[in-house]
Amino acid sequence: MILFVRDLTVIDFSYLCQQRGLLGESYIVDVELHGDLDQTSMVFDFGLVKKVIKKAIDQLVDHKLAIPALSPATQLLSGEVEQVLFSSAKGLLQIASPAEAFAVIQAEKIDMASVTEFLTEQIKPLLPDNVAKLVFQLRTEQVSGFSYHYTHGLKKHDGNCQRIAHGHRSTIQIFDNGMLSPKLGKYWSERWEDIYLATAEDQIEASALRHLKAEAGALNFAYSSAQGYFEISLPATTCEVVPCDTTVECLADYIAASVKESHQLSAVKVVAFEGVGKGAIAFA
Repeated sequence: MILFVRDLTVIDFSYLCQQRGLLGESYIVDVELHGDLDQTSMVFDFGLVKKVIKKAIDQLVDHKLAIPALSPATQLLSGEVEQVLFSSAKGLLQIASPAEAFAVIQAEKIDMASVTEFLTEQIKPLLPDNVAKLVFQLRTEQVSGFSYHYTHGLKKHDGNCQRIAHGHRSTIQIFDNGMLSPKLGKYWSERWEDIYLATAEDQIEASALRHLKAEAGALNFAYSSAQGYFEISLPATTCEVVPCDTTVECLADYIAASVKESHQLSAVKVVAFEGVGKGAIAFA
């Protein structure tokens, strides 16, 4: 017997890629449980699928930075805080944070296959004996228009969004006087392709870094939040500094104001997603 749950959850996270650098992503999760019926005539209670499996996914990967531990580009350092140094085609990325902000995966690269294997290995032991096999299917949202991958951190957030390097794959729609503008959507999707979005007030000088050693041409950011102290240093070419928090509400408003000013439009509407199925709408 196979029990299935479609759209169990969405994993919003970032990962390290040797070609693209720091990459925000959103994976939709489907799950199957193969096994015999238990004493309640079920393979597994649907309510427990969310309580056990979704909770485990949230704790293991969601709103974390996934690190390919077996990649030659990866260097992990332990101490007062956990540090990761990663060399990609775009330059050296360095992050210092509490350990719970990282998902260290024993693989040479982070992709759907390695994340699937990691989740299966970690979650299968949590299930009862009658569940013989656990099958995850990860997929991305089918986007007909434009989208971008971004990474950020929200120091004021009460939950896991405060982690300095988590991200999303997000759709963007921009309307000019009520008409969808593919040209503007394309521009912003390319501008923010594989971007790190940082808040201006979090930027610090290299000399103020507590744990990292900044490279020439790098931008540096740090803050303290409820979960601890965070630092990130990354190539300036992979980052955009914005004069606001990087909540989806503020980003939508920032895009709308920027479009109106740069294109001299009379009415702008921006529909900015944060991952899958949620986001904010701003007007200018």
